[in-house]
Amino acid sequence: MNIADAVVFVVDDDTLFRRSMERLLSSVGYPVETFVSAWEFLQREPPTGPACLILDVQMPEVNGLALQELLAGAERLMPIIFLTGYGTVPISVKALKAGAADFLQKPCTDQVLLDTIDRALLQAQQAWCEHAKQTTVQQYLKTLTTREREVLALVVTGMLNKQVADALGMSEKTVKVHRGRIMKKMHAVSLAELVRLADQGGITP
Repeated sequence: MNIADAVVFVVDDDTLFRRSMERLLSSVGYPVETFVSAWEFLQREPPTGPACLILDVQMPEVNGLALQELLAGAERLMPIIFLTGYGTVPISVKALKAGAADFLQKPCTDQVLLDTIDRALLQAQQAWCEHAKQTTVQQYLKTLTTREREVLALVVTGMLNKQVADALGMSEKTVKVHRGRIMKKMHAVSLAELVRLADQGGITP
């Protein structure tokens, strides 16, 4: 997915600021959605692709730091850029320790903000690609039978077919058949790739 296709969310109770963000981000081609409060944002369905969040700190009812915590608790993880006129060192430290991508003070130049968003979306894209790979590997693993998973767990340790056969009480020929099926189901063209995929799926030597 191209970074330009990623969504930028803006949560800020300042109407003029939200409008200015819409104009700026739309002018450089980013899809943008704005929200007046944390609660309004939480009612939106989680994005199905890379996204980042521009978030104010001081807001009624639920402030930015509280929203950051709520999103982490719900595993709705995305890079968060705090952009506020009320930042202090303790607040910025707390936000960054909790995983914020950056903490900027208003007023902020358009170029600084856009550069920060670019970095955040690149981070989001990388995380999304990794998540997609993990999902694919898990889908591959679900196609394996119980016996094939047992063979796989031993094969990735570097065992030879004969050793796997002895360990599982089967013939070496049967192990070869299982290995062939495992390679096909896991879409692996080499043992090294099979080991890598197994590692991604949580099956490690």
